[in-house]
Amino acid sequence: MWDYSEKVLELFYNPINQGAIADENETGVAVVYGEVGSIACGDALRLHLKIEQALDKILDARFQTFGCTSAIASSSALTEIVKGKTLDEALNLTNQDIANYLGGLPEAKMHCSVMGQEALEAAIYKYRGIEVEQHDDDDEGTLLCKCFGVTENRVRRIAAENNLETVEQVTSYIKAGGACGSCLAEIEDVLSEILQGTTTTKVAASIAIEQHIASTPPTTLTTVQKIKLIEQVLNEEIRPILIADGGNVELFDVSGDRVSIVLQGACGDCPSSTATVKYAIEAKLRDRVSPTLTVEEVRASVPV
Repeated sequence: MWDYSEKVLELFYNPINQGAIADENETGVAVVYGEVGSIACGDALRLHLKIEQALDKILDARFQTFGCTSAIASSSALTEIVKGKTLDEALNLTNQDIANYLGGLPEAKMHCSVMGQEALEAAIYKYRGIEVEQHDDDDEGTLLCKCFGVTENRVRRIAAENNLETVEQVTSYIKAGGACGSCLAEIEDVLSEILQGTTTTKVAASIAIEQHIASTPPTTLTTVQKIKLIEQVLNEEIRPILIADGGNVELFDVSGDRVSIVLQGACGDCPSSTATVKYAIEAKLRDRVSPTLTVEEVRASVPV
């Protein structure tokens, strides 16, 4: 389990300001939202703001989040922090401010605070009529991580703002390099330049790339190969995330392209289990094993 602070757990079990803000067309008041992330990638946030136009002041803030414990807690914390602030004051908030409000976050979960900061920026710039990609040159740079759509400029900005020194830290903050691994060497090059030419080794990145190439599925899989690869992805990439939040998953059966799984623990009782199956587990298996796979949840009485 992750070492969460009491504040993180409090806002996860009893989130504040969850939901949307109804646009009631009040005079002098505007309602806008900004969203970041993707359910297929594991986390998504839509931040709603109610703004007093004459003062450029945030009157209310609410959130809708699909994600883990720290994603929900970070979103809830953000809504509390920004209430009563002017838009310019809100734009000065950093992801570290969100993490500090929560009493800290595990480094591997810092991307949740970054997601909150970026949703806030997206909402404010949308209100001001500025395209998000134009307020900063993040999206105009070279695309480094195709899996998560992260550019070189964004890596530079987040690394500089948070004093990041390793590829693993970059992955923890913005997920870049956390999927196929083909961009690890490029991320390390960027970090080396940020650290003013400090000599760094690419051995770790090369090993990670070689491991990925070795684990890439062949064009055609036998049934045994398919089952082994599915189990590998479940064990190495999906199960650790679910276990961290009190859940688990077991492979129940594989029949052709139909994969049957059993959700356990907190995941088995979660009202969002359908989304977990389709947008998290199925998406990951389609990416890693075969694009034709379908995943279904089985509530089996037979032990697995």
